[in-house]
Amino acid sequence: MADVAHASVEIHVNVGQSAVRRDHGVLSCIGLGSCVALILFDRAARVGAIAHILLPNEALSRARGGPAKYGSTAVAHLLQEMRAVAAIEAPEARLVGGASMFSTILKGAGVNMGERNVQAVRRALAAAGVPILAEDSGGDYGRSVFFDVATGEVRVTSIRHADRIL
Repeated sequence: MADVAHASVEIHVNVGQSAVRRDHGVLSCIGLGSCVALILFDRAARVGAIAHILLPNEALSRARGGPAKYGSTAVAHLLQEMRAVAAIEAPEARLVGGASMFSTILKGAGVNMGERNVQAVRRALAAAGVPILAEDSGGDYGRSVFFDVATGEVRVTSIRHADRIL
């Protein structure tokens, strides 16, 4: 009976925040545009984490935030949080978001913050030795992501595209 109750637990992660769960629950980021959702999962330890990343690094921020806010620091932060919950062995990553929401308006004249966010996260993952298992990034449309920690399933939804499982 307790497992049924756990299945309904959903934690919505706002911009610049992160969450870690073990064994059960759904972690979600809603309305990703240029932001990136970084999902880490260690299947053996059954620990999952998500960060809702706003910017590539702190230097681009007017208002400082925690480590989950930046692509350059979110990976190390999530790994540390996961290790506080369980002994992780082989975390894998999935990336969602990083769109260029105004590409039709800017026509190459503006900074593509979404792509910069994705690149910063890729660099941090490579430095930490964490492989990217799947990715749904780029384009010019928003996404939402739902990560089921019990199964490791990552479901991406979008108004303009069909749901996708990563």
